Amino acid sequence: MDGEWNTQRVARTALIVGIVAVNVWMLWRFVPALTWACVLAIATWPLRLMLARRGMGKTAIATVLTLALAFLLVLPLIGLGIQAARESGVIVHWVDDVRQHGLGTPDWLAHVPLAGASIAAWWQANLAEPGAAHALFGRAETGGVLSFTRTLGVAVANRITILIFTLLTLFFLYRDGARVTEEAHAIAYRVFGPSGGQIGEDTVAAVRGTVNGLVLVGLVEGLLLGIAYAATRVPHAALLGLVTAVLATVPFGAPVVFVLCSIFLFVQGQTTAAIVLLIIGFVVTFVADHFVRPILIGSTTRLPFLWVLLGILGGLESFGLIGLFIGPAIMSVLITMWRESAEA
Repeated sequence: MDGEWNTQRVARTALIVGIVAVNVWMLWRFVPALTWACVLAIATWPLRLMLARRGMGKTAIATVLTLALAFLLVLPLIGLGIQAARESGVIVHWVDDVRQHGLGTPDWLAHVPLAGASIAAWWQANLAEPGAAHALFGRAETGGVLSFTRTLGVAVANRITILIFTLLTLFFLYRDGARVTEEAHAIAYRVFGPSGGQIGEDTVAAVRGTVNGLVLVGLVEGLLLGIAYAATRVPHAALLGLVTAVLATVPFGAPVVFVLCSIFLFVQGQTTAAIVLLIIGFVVTFVADHFVRPILIGSTTRLPFLWVLLGILGGLESFGLIGLFIGPAIMSVLITMWRESAEA
């Protein structure tokens, strides 16, 4: 009897693993959408609980929250697209003007320490003369614009598809998430024992803490630096603030924008404004990265911020943008298992 029972358990386990593997393979292209939906649902689940306590039905809650997130996600993308379309026309006219008349070498370029003379010589040979500039931009123009446009179109279509399936999955998670959570908890308890529930709770806390620490802090950084851009008279301050907010979700992403803006101001001869923007930018990012984020993320995940940072960077490298949130979750599971093993 024991041998027959063991054989049945092995066969059942093999069947379950096989079915799971086939489903993962079949749905592989939709895994990013499913993962994003889970991350968004976990991050916004307190809102669902609040609406449920006020007596709103499951379907109504799912509809309201899904539409709200669609509004918040789609409108910025549309705004960026419209602004990019406007700016592209300006860039095309600027490139055409440079090709026809050249771009004079700035006087300050030769005085840059170490590489100034070499850079000025290259600029004079490739940009200052109309013929050289026409050849340079002509190669850039004919070298891959059509290929780039085609690739960009495919990438945009793919992102739109992922967004649609993310919102669709999100609706069902909001509607049936409580039942799915109970079933997942029961399965985890059956497979892993009492520690299974704790691992699940730590994973959820890690995702929610990372969203708060990255997205919310990134939005605040973008708002503050957008105000600094406007105060120092950087062109398109609102758009740059939005770009800063997006890049601020990635560690060390915000400095890319405000440093480039400071360089632009310096080139325009606004040295004081450039220095002020640099100081404000580094103060905002220093406070956010060294004080606010460690508190928001570390307090919920119970992880030292070093491990959170490794999870963020490792997840970003391995899984792309979604890795920002699942990386710390994986790290949290690892640390939980480590602590349980040490205490056993």
